[in-house]
Amino acid sequence: MNLEKPQIQRLHVAARYSEAAVFNGVVYLAGMVPECEATDIKSQTADVLAQIDTRLAEVGSDKSRLLRVQIYLSDIRDIHGMNEVWDAWVLAGHAPPRATVQAALANPHWRIEVVATAAQA
Repeated sequence: MNLEKPQIQRLHVAARYSEAAVFNGVVYLAGMVPECEATDIKSQTADVLAQIDTRLAEVGSDKSRLLRVQIYLSDIRDIHGMNEVWDAWVLAGHAPPRATVQAALANPHWRIEVVATAAQA
């Protein structure tokens, strides 16, 4: 009988959080926020989605393996601009379950934060 606990892999660990964790073949990403200086929703969305691509690639996954996505917008009126970038990014036939809500974000310059969960490849 194997009593060894499954390992949790954590990536980019800081004092307060990890940017990603992998457990039993599932990838959990922290809230991805814009790292660019742009203030418009389309640029910030593209930045965040590129970060998701990078984090997933680091653990052998990609956007075709997304299981669930939660999108937080500081202003829900940005949903149309965000969706324009999202629709160009998401793979046809692989759109994950998704929720989009308005929320007060930690930094007033952020217009978007995205939390994603994916299966490893």
